[in-house]
Amino acid sequence: TYTRTEIERVLDVAFRLAMSRRRRLTVVDKANVLETSRLWREVAQDMAPRHPEVELEFMFVDNAAMQIVRQPTHFDVIVTENMFGDILTDEAGAVVGGVGYSASGCINASNEYPSMFEPIHGSWPQAKGLNIANPLAQILSVAMLFEYFDCKAEGALIRKAVDASLDANVRTPEIQVEGGEKFGTKEVGAWIVDYIRKA
Repeated sequence: TYTRTEIERVLDVAFRLAMSRRRRLTVVDKANVLETSRLWREVAQDMAPRHPEVELEFMFVDNAAMQIVRQPTHFDVIVTENMFGDILTDEAGAVVGGVGYSASGCINASNEYPSMFEPIHGSWPQAKGLNIANPLAQILSVAMLFEYFDCKAEGALIRKAVDASLDANVRTPEIQVEGGEKFGTKEVGAWIVDYIRKA
């Protein structure tokens, strides 16, 4: 169960993030069924006048799941409660080609604990020492970390390096094009580091 204070904390981060991007914030809920969702809507509407530059919209979670597939570019920042977010992030990961590309950040706005940036899929301990894990989501999480600290150029360069590695088919086996050379975790990472150093 979420309290008003907790919802305000999450929405404050979402509004600030939307301000740094395309200024659209989508609150995803199930307010037609769930009382907690109605509280999310109420708090978002109360906070919206403090952020007049942000376009605020509300979307039921079932519709949001469909729209992420139909028109993913419609969205900029989505904010929702944990269960819906857990489901939608995996769906969005599939839309972009798999969770191996999907970075995430757990932002602690209160600074009580440090924020954390990691792939949405977490770790893969079974792959330890095998040189087979796709490192792109972790590398893109570093780009997100730089952007969070307003180091936009550095974040953009990391993203450019990842795109360049994909364009050059420097990929781990599970995402390699048919007939392409097989690269391991270390080789993909080293290629991206080398690209950044030469930029």
